[in-house]
Amino acid sequence: MSNTIVSVEELAAHPEWRVFDCTHSMSDPQAGHAAYLESHIPNALHAQMETVLSGPRSGSNGRNPLPDPQVFADWLGQAGLRSDDQVVCYDRGGNAAAARMWWMLRWIGFERVAVLDGGMQAWQAAGLPLTSEVPEFAPTTVSAQPDNTRFVDLEAVKASLESGDFVTVDARGAEKYHGINETTDPRGGHIPGALNRPFSQNTDASGLFKSPEALREEWQAVLGDRPMAQVVASCGSGVSAAHNLLSLELAGLKGVRLYPGSWSEWSSHPDLPAETE
Repeated sequence: MSNTIVSVEELAAHPEWRVFDCTHSMSDPQAGHAAYLESHIPNALHAQMETVLSGPRSGSNGRNPLPDPQVFADWLGQAGLRSDDQVVCYDRGGNAAAARMWWMLRWIGFERVAVLDGGMQAWQAAGLPLTSEVPEFAPTTVSAQPDNTRFVDLEAVKASLESGDFVTVDARGAEKYHGINETTDPRGGHIPGALNRPFSQNTDASGLFKSPEALREEWQAVLGDRPMAQVVASCGSGVSAAHNLLSLELAGLKGVRLYPGSWSEWSSHPDLPAETE
């Protein structure tokens, strides 16, 4: 069983594994599905961010709130997922969206899931085949068994500003973290006290994850000797934070939780404080 990452060689050797293309574009909600229809890894289905990997938006619960876990499980059943399947997720934009699906499957109790190291780019670089054929699978029944200790909500983050129960680590780039040129969310900045670890630092120049040893050393430089239970991953909308969670898992640093609403939820509440330094 693989539950972190797999290589393109491993995936190519296992055509029976279930593959999900999570390609997503913030600027065009339909672009990911269009790219999938044009070409994808054989036997992959598309998991769209807006309709599968996110729940309904209220205007104040963030850009990509978590869906109802059973609604997500029902979609997986429609996709024909079986309990003994090995799932592999990938995308074409750095694997943040793929890591989101990886985290969500783990959240609802499905452990046999990994991210394709290097994503679509690594698959193509290896000269492996692509197709435009959309596969069909016989429906199954998937029951969600969500572990809600894997995430924290807005109220918990607010309370932690006073209690110091945990520190948030923001996965956005330094510019977004400092509130520079913020055009996506209601205002710029970050949650007070948040540390910054851009998710782009988890991979090397070829887009592959750094070694577990390198990741561990880099993460410990950010987090110090804090227990992982006192760390919460955030970002813009709970997507790239999952990439940080995957890199922490690769580094052997387990127990960090996700703040799904992240900055897009926090910044939509004008009464909540923000920092830019």
